[in-house]
Amino acid sequence: MLELERVVKHYRGAGEEVRAVDGVTLTVNAGEMVALRGPSGSGKTTLLKLAAALLKPEHGTIRFRGVDLSSFSERDESDYLRRDVAYISQRDRLMPRVSALENASIKLVLGGAGRRKAHAQARQWLDRLGLSDRAEHTPEQLSGGERQRVAIAQALVGDPKLILPDEPTGSLNSALSREMIALLAQIAHERGTGVLLVTHDTDAALLADRSFTLRDGQLHQDVNSDVAL
Repeated sequence: MLELERVVKHYRGAGEEVRAVDGVTLTVNAGEMVALRGPSGSGKTTLLKLAAALLKPEHGTIRFRGVDLSSFSERDESDYLRRDVAYISQRDRLMPRVSALENASIKLVLGGAGRRKAHAQARQWLDRLGLSDRAEHTPEQLSGGERQRVAIAQALVGDPKLILPDEPTGSLNSALSREMIALLAQIAHERGTGVLLVTHDTDAALLADRSFTLRDGQLHQDVNSDVAL
């Protein structure tokens, strides 16, 4: 599903070089969830953005279903993010003063789906995420945890092939966090979706098929994760 081979991304500033991603090789297979942990500033978000084609590597290769992302045109990148990939950022990007239902369905509407069909699919995800009674509320009327769940619904609508969540449970309590991680694992296993999950949650490693730690831009396989890179 997703292959990263010797991927490098460094940042330069203030007289020093930050090795955010420093020669990472990793695969995410269809039907599995891979957890990626590490301290703040270790390069986790950079790695996720590279996989989402939001950043370009300086060296190395990233492939989605065998296709090198570096060969994508701007249109290809847009289609990749709209159709194939669900990138869930740490901060929601919900439209203000627009209902949760409209926010959750926007990707389908922009993709050409009829509003009724888009709303029906979005409502299914909102219901599954415990927001059935909040569908008509705007972001201003929702709690931080509810906004994050709307953002997750927005990403999952349309059945993406690859899900890239960046700390998706940061605004949720421990019970909801575990429920959300379990849902992502279930989606991977039931739908053949690949999931690369960035998280600080130690419980996520227990629910993931494999788990890794990123330190100083380099990937280390966790002790209890015995599947090869």
